[in-house]
Amino acid sequence: MDKFKDIDIYIEEYGQKLIDFLPSLVGAIVLLILGLWAIKLINRVIKKFFNKKDYDPTLEKFIASLISWGLNILLFVLVVTQLGVESASLVAIIGAAGLAIGLALQGSLANFAGGVLILLLKPFKVGHFIKAQGVEGTVKEISIFNTKLTTFGNQLAIIPNGKLSNDSIINYTEEGIRREALTFGISYDSNIKEAKDILLNLVLEQPTVLQIEDKMPMVVVTELADSSVNLSVRYWAKNEDFWDIRFYTLEEGKKRLEAAGIEIPFPQRDVHHYNLEHQNKN
Repeated sequence: MDKFKDIDIYIEEYGQKLIDFLPSLVGAIVLLILGLWAIKLINRVIKKFFNKKDYDPTLEKFIASLISWGLNILLFVLVVTQLGVESASLVAIIGAAGLAIGLALQGSLANFAGGVLILLLKPFKVGHFIKAQGVEGTVKEISIFNTKLTTFGNQLAIIPNGKLSNDSIINYTEEGIRREALTFGISYDSNIKEAKDILLNLVLEQPTVLQIEDKMPMVVVTELADSSVNLSVRYWAKNEDFWDIRFYTLEEGKKRLEAAGIEIPFPQRDVHHYNLEHQNKN
């Protein structure tokens, strides 16, 4: 009989606690339902906002996902607090967990931060030809943690965004036009003025070479080298015409200089041989 009496006491005690807890439980469920509805509504508003703006698609997805995660975490804290858990203790636990995760993922977080900076500041875009971290290539994809380049040889280069955002980047596409400086070496016996005229006329006759007021082609002497006088052929061209002009000018320039009798010397070195044995006999 005493056992049944104890059971009745437990049922009465915990039944009363359950009744007292029901308002908090119902309130938490209502809060959860309303919170999920509100988050869904906010996500729709954010999506409509991005549709009206010309932001990078990767940045849009990242910001929308970040906001969604933040709202869900906030809702979780409110629901658990409604159930009677102290918010200060819960925040401390979440903070400690975040710190531990941050220490374990330092490299990934650096790449994450670098990806955010790249997407916000936009030093380059998909389709741009850049040079970074010793790699040259066309930007294929920009993600949160790394950037993918397609190199000239059609290899895929993956560069961590942490290093990419903290080092120098050369963007060959952004300005739309590029300046080239091709070097031709002629012998010291050659006529410099004649060689300059030949190379300048070669550049000027190409219609895709830009000829505007402050970007006119020119040929200048840049160095009196050991075995040659170096001439620099400088001109501007649009990105899409740049390589065709370069390849043609190099080949045709050599042909025309040789046709005019202007020698293009190869590197030379004078070597003096001393016969020490013969000197010793004398």
